[in-house]
Amino acid sequence: MSTLPLTATLVRTRAVPDPGPLVGRLPGAGGLAWVRRGDGLVAWGEAARLEVSGPDRFAEAARWWREVCATILVDDPVGLPGTGAVALGSFAFGDDDGTRSVLVLPRVVLGRRGGRAWLTTVGDAPEADAVPEPVAAPVGVVYGEGAVSPVRYEEAVAEAVRLIAASPLEKVVLARDLLAVAEQPVDPRWLLGRLATRYPACWTFAVDGLVGATPELLVRLERGLVTSRVLAGTIRRTGDDDRDLVLAASLARSSKDLEEHEYAVRSVADALAPHCTGMNVPETPFVLHLPNVMHLATDVAAVAADRSSSLELAAALHPTAAVCGTPRDLALAAIDRLEGLDRGRYAGPVGWVDATGAGEWGIALRSAALDPDDPRRLTLYAGCGIVAGSDPEAELAESQAKLVPMRDALGA
Repeated sequence: MSTLPLTATLVRTRAVPDPGPLVGRLPGAGGLAWVRRGDGLVAWGEAARLEVSGPDRFAEAARWWREVCATILVDDPVGLPGTGAVALGSFAFGDDDGTRSVLVLPRVVLGRRGGRAWLTTVGDAPEADAVPEPVAAPVGVVYGEGAVSPVRYEEAVAEAVRLIAASPLEKVVLARDLLAVAEQPVDPRWLLGRLATRYPACWTFAVDGLVGATPELLVRLERGLVTSRVLAGTIRRTGDDDRDLVLAASLARSSKDLEEHEYAVRSVADALAPHCTGMNVPETPFVLHLPNVMHLATDVAAVAADRSSSLELAAALHPTAAVCGTPRDLALAAIDRLEGLDRGRYAGPVGWVDATGAGEWGIALRSAALDPDDPRRLTLYAGCGIVAGSDPEAELAESQAKLVPMRDALGA
């Protein structure tokens, strides 16, 4: 664990004119972002920082954030979710792999929501916008196998299907990775700009070297309303609109995909139940159309029944069946046995929390992690839900489709 001391205790939020594309305002490569359909937050500098690992990482982070908020004074006439003191964070998927989770109170936050924009500063951070440095496109990107080759992935899927047939395991999510190496250090702002433009319906994020555009909202808490978007069940788009409509209809009827989706929805509803009342879980999913794939999707909504923050709700939900499997303990054991890679912060919660506890946390999917020791190198990740009817070749193809957003962002 490490924290940087606050240089002062005053957090000031002021309304500002529309800043244009938020990711274009990041002054350098080390910024943070959480943007969807042009709204959201970008931030830079660090007034305070927590690094933590292990099974208590969420509890320690929630406690640290409460302690930070208790030491500051907030001047916030804007009064929207995401104004005042805000921390952005990214958490490890697993309890025991030693991956550090990060929660940062930035020195400067630029936000926009519903036509209103604001600038938040901590301590003596300047209120004037920093002048962004030029952003260069990645050069000479080449790809190589990660820890899990395509052949090895198909073998793992086949073994998972056999395990499901012979045990109480119903679903397990298996991930694979892909290594990308550029000739020069990769500027995350280039990736953010491409992702935000091409995938506006997703939540585009950057936290401490983890960059992506996730279609899956783990949890949002705002004015007592809790919402979650659950995705499970995927089919690749062809680029032919008529053909894609036929594929969408087949996805909506697919017993294999509906089974996978049911597990994911049930895991979210069960995890939220102790913290919520009046839960609304639609009986049938809808098909979410993205540029590269289509997903079965369900939006769960409920009313908060306790004082849990959005970060604490994210901790209660993680890992859902959408990124782990079900039953959870058996799925985690199967991942440990079959997957063959270190997920790091891939498929962990990523997002933000403010001083009131409001916030948004997505699942870090469609993402890549920059190598902290060599910023020319990135590891791209994709995962698929394996159930009794899964076919190894089809699951490999699905994983390749899920790698498309990051490959496109790199200019492939």
